[in-house]
Amino acid sequence: MSLPIITADQRLAERRGVKGVLVGKSGIGKTSQLWTLPPASTLFFDLEAGDLAVEGYAGDTIRPRTWQECRDFAVFIGGPNPALREDQPYSEAHYQAVCQRFGDPAVLDKYETVFVDSITVAGRLCLQWCKGQPQAYSEKTGKPDSRGAYGLMGQEMIGWLTHLQHTRRKNVWFVGILNEALDDFNRRVFTLQIDGSKTGLELPGIVDEVVTLAEVKADDGSSYRAFVCHTLNQWGYPAKDRSGRLDPVEEPNLGRLMQKIAGPARPASERLDFARPQASVAEPASSATPSATTASVSSQES
Repeated sequence: MSLPIITADQRLAERRGVKGVLVGKSGIGKTSQLWTLPPASTLFFDLEAGDLAVEGYAGDTIRPRTWQECRDFAVFIGGPNPALREDQPYSEAHYQAVCQRFGDPAVLDKYETVFVDSITVAGRLCLQWCKGQPQAYSEKTGKPDSRGAYGLMGQEMIGWLTHLQHTRRKNVWFVGILNEALDDFNRRVFTLQIDGSKTGLELPGIVDEVVTLAEVKADDGSSYRAFVCHTLNQWGYPAKDRSGRLDPVEEPNLGRLMQKIAGPARPASERLDFARPQASVAEPASSATPSATTASVSSQES
């Protein structure tokens, strides 16, 4: 057996999927982004039952109602993880059991994008399941222990997200609600609305793209919606672009955004340009003559 090296040509020829998070406040139009995706190749992972915004959309839908179903669909979409034991979720045994229930996984080959709406609701289903597990009860008293439940929830959510993230041949977009609050210094802070803190903190490191659908003010005072895509932005919105192809602000169209991400890559010299901005030109010197300045200093010293 030779060393399983993947050559540069093989890696560049692979079909790559985009894994991203789309966040925004309630009612901004996150679910409506489904309209920008081709219905024949998009699978709507409907957790919120909020499909009134996309009523009439011609794409296919799945509607998990429990955390167990969320895990089953994840392993069916992403395949098994060979690193896991047979008794663990997302293992080969879990995958085979799900295939016996759902049938041939080849039925998913026609889907290029999975649109998960929303990760906020997935967190609620996960927490509800975790509260019934042995880890959610104190070993000494047998009473419910919220710390154990939230700790288990963090592990479960990260495992679920990571498994979907490793689905190389498909695009997976998670939709989430954006919370806005003020910190101790009266500064605006934006966070993902989800129970527990572990998932919200680790999620940006798991996915390739973090995009905020936000209301932005124009120079004339009018408002418009836009995608904020760069980490360093003037509003402090959560954002991240691992592709290096996106502008700081993009039009709010998820379909065209993915086309741009799949486009030609920028040269490494441009992507790795971290030079500081040029300093502004210094103000002209005072019109005072050197002798006058010297005299002024001398008088101050005396």
